[in-house]
Amino acid sequence: MSTESIPAPRTVTDQLPSDRFMDREEGWLRFNQRVLELAEDENIPLLERTGFLAIFAGNLDEFFMVRVAGLKRREATGLSVASASGHHPRDLLERISEVTHELMLRQAGCFVSSVAPALAEVGIRILRRNELDRAERDFLHGYFHRNVYPLVTPFAVDSAHPFPYISGRSLNLAVTVRDPRDGRRMFARVKVPSALPRFIELETAGGGRFVPVEDVIAAHLPQLFEGMHIVEHHAFRVTRNADLEVDEDETDDLVHSLENELLRRRFGPLVRLEVEQDISDEVLGVLTAELGAQEEEIHRLPGPLNLAGLAQIADLDRPELRYPPMVPVEPQALTSGDLFAAVRAREVLVHHPYESFATSTERFLALAASDPAVVAVKQTLYRTSGDSPVVESLIDAARAGKEVVVLVEVKARFDEQNNIEWARKLEGAGCHVVYGVVGLKTHCKLSMVIRKDDDGVLRRYCHVGTGNYNPATARVYEDLGLFSAASDVGQDVSDLFNSLTGFSRKLHHRRLMVAPAALREGLVQGGGEIEHALAGRPARIRIKVNSLVDEEFIDALYRASQAGVDIDLWVRGSCVLRPGVPGLSDRIRVRSILGRFLEHSRVFVFEGDGDPDVWIGSADLMPRNLDRRVEALIRVSDGEHRRRLIGLMDSAMDDGTMSWHLEPDGSWTRHTRDADGRRLTDLQDTLRGDRRLRVVEHA
Repeated sequence: MSTESIPAPRTVTDQLPSDRFMDREEGWLRFNQRVLELAEDENIPLLERTGFLAIFAGNLDEFFMVRVAGLKRREATGLSVASASGHHPRDLLERISEVTHELMLRQAGCFVSSVAPALAEVGIRILRRNELDRAERDFLHGYFHRNVYPLVTPFAVDSAHPFPYISGRSLNLAVTVRDPRDGRRMFARVKVPSALPRFIELETAGGGRFVPVEDVIAAHLPQLFEGMHIVEHHAFRVTRNADLEVDEDETDDLVHSLENELLRRRFGPLVRLEVEQDISDEVLGVLTAELGAQEEEIHRLPGPLNLAGLAQIADLDRPELRYPPMVPVEPQALTSGDLFAAVRAREVLVHHPYESFATSTERFLALAASDPAVVAVKQTLYRTSGDSPVVESLIDAARAGKEVVVLVEVKARFDEQNNIEWARKLEGAGCHVVYGVVGLKTHCKLSMVIRKDDDGVLRRYCHVGTGNYNPATARVYEDLGLFSAASDVGQDVSDLFNSLTGFSRKLHHRRLMVAPAALREGLVQGGGEIEHALAGRPARIRIKVNSLVDEEFIDALYRASQAGVDIDLWVRGSCVLRPGVPGLSDRIRVRSILGRFLEHSRVFVFEGDGDPDVWIGSADLMPRNLDRRVEALIRVSDGEHRRRLIGLMDSAMDDGTMSWHLEPDGSWTRHTRDADGRRLTDLQDTLRGDRRLRVVEHA
């Protein structure tokens, strides 16, 4: 960054402007807007664009189920305190309604006007029922009676039949029928069974032709309401509050309490009602009254609804419409064959998905299970895949007679039931399973293997990562992991496991910074960069996180900028800091990179007067991560590893790299071409193509 025109002030201002924070919710929505912009980008392969439309829709569902639900709960309970941005829940809800409606219409427009026509050009057509020919209608008639009719239940609404419960994220048809005997009009609801695919493939004319499942049901409503005249029908969809509330201080059995709460999740309050654009006022009135929907919660949209279902289309076997295949390389340091010897000789830094998760992390745990020299394994699990080789390795280790301790975080949002099932399976195999610390989520990513080596020494081999032990997401999530047999790391990880499984409360470690005890304080101090800047020494901060919303840390960054510290922030998602504000954040730049892989690693670099302090780990810069979760960062001590990570950061922030730039007003500007019209460098593509996996090191 060039700072010649920005004089460094001699003192740091105590009073910071009241409007220095942007709104967190809108910041997240602007992140999802960036996902939508990928779907709109015609330079991206077509099925990848289709997938981004599905991701956008799924993200928005979760936003309503958690963030909007939280605001509504605050408003309903009278906790209407202004946020850091100065807005009250009522103001935020109105603004969210406005922004989300704009984005949902934009998504629908992208699908209808761009993605769907492009799919049709390559032989993938998503048809509405009025576009079908006779042969296709005949096929769907048979399909309906074989696969749909047995699953569908129409629910009448009258004095004897109360309005049925509408489950969250379900797709439904609101149907009006007329009794030909007396002309009476009646209302009914038909739920689209979740067991059915979102789009039904027509097995005629060579395939590649699909129909939304609700259209198949709509075409056969006369069979469901035999003897009635179908007046009208419209698709609608409900989103409900899905955030869990369990008071750990008031329960003796956390797992049992969570299971009960998971059942109640299905019956959470409504937070959004999506309806087709052509719905009649009469039918909308019925839905609004019966569901208790407020005006701001209603979203009229062009059909089809629930575009998260486009993931089915994105998964079609058309490799020519996807990103080029990538085969992760085996980490060079681990190619010798003896993983434990390699880690014993030198710490190993791995970068997924460019470097193989299977031949590094999975292999580490598989060897722990099969190696007779291994006596114990300790592991944290926050999220993992449905058929997890990581869990199977832990089970194999326990069955082989090794001591296995697993901390399963059963409160991992939307993975609660999955994790409860894993916990019980692990317990059944003889593993010692614990559920963490009361009042905190355990989010740190740790593995420790205790092995009696050939020299007779009982040695601890550790893995500290930024991502979950999930082989499925490891193929698409960008993450870092550090393998170490260093004694100080082994002691730190042992101490942390003792605090997770017992009553140890160690506050400070050797090479780890751990939340909630010491991480906030350690990061806010920031390696003393303010002192370096004020003394005229080189001072710089580089940070890569998923979210930056913690007010105390942001204020520390503002003061560092005022002191003359150059600050580069690489933020994937929500960021409420305002960069480039004169006198406040002149020296702060914020970039965001989205693409084929989900940027997920967390990296912190403090210049340290020429001796950089580099950390990687699990923590984002959010109050929940710093204050209400167990998180762990590890200091990277190897000089080559530090240079590699600094090079990665500098490449991301380079003006020649494709990225979004955050402006002081909260808007994000996408930069894809230089002043001469040449397309900028795609960092992920560069890393994918670099078989040596070395980012160019900047001076």
